Amino acid sequence: MQFHGLLSQFPKEVKLLITAFVLTLSIGFFTGINFVKITSTFQSNGIESNYLGNESDEEAEVMQFKKSEKEIHTLIHNHILSMSIIFLLLGGILSLTSMNKKLKTILMFEPFLSIVLTFGGIYILWSGVLWFKYIIMFSGMAMVLSFILSGFFILKETICSKKKA
Repeated sequence: MQFHGLLSQFPKEVKLLITAFVLTLSIGFFTGINFVKITSTFQSNGIESNYLGNESDEEAEVMQFKKSEKEIHTLIHNHILSMSIIFLLLGGILSLTSMNKKLKTILMFEPFLSIVLTFGGIYILWSGVLWFKYIIMFSGMAMVLSFILSGFFILKETICSKKKA
């Protein structure tokens, strides 16, 4: 069965549903990214102090404590499950676009690698491997870029394409 290019052939109301879903999903996703900005200031030291605390920093404006084992497991569990579902849905819709197949394949599978590296990396960082904060940053950026590009290509096809007769 051929999925490539089917999205542009969907009825207007289905494209509208997909557009509404992707836009609403984007609001939720970027609210989460804003939370990351608030808690880590998008810096490697911010990531480290968010999970490991900053009690030894006497000049810290806000005191942070190391997350408990229960907190870290809950955070990782919730994020891996929810992000997997988000990217499964986004990838499924993306598979229906007419964009370049190689780029589409990368955008469909890269987020799952980034999910494992980002949230598995948070556990590894919490366990004491401090250099893993750089892996978390890089994989997190790759995940966000994948989301942005996937959303863009889906919206481009739902908004700008005409149903073929």
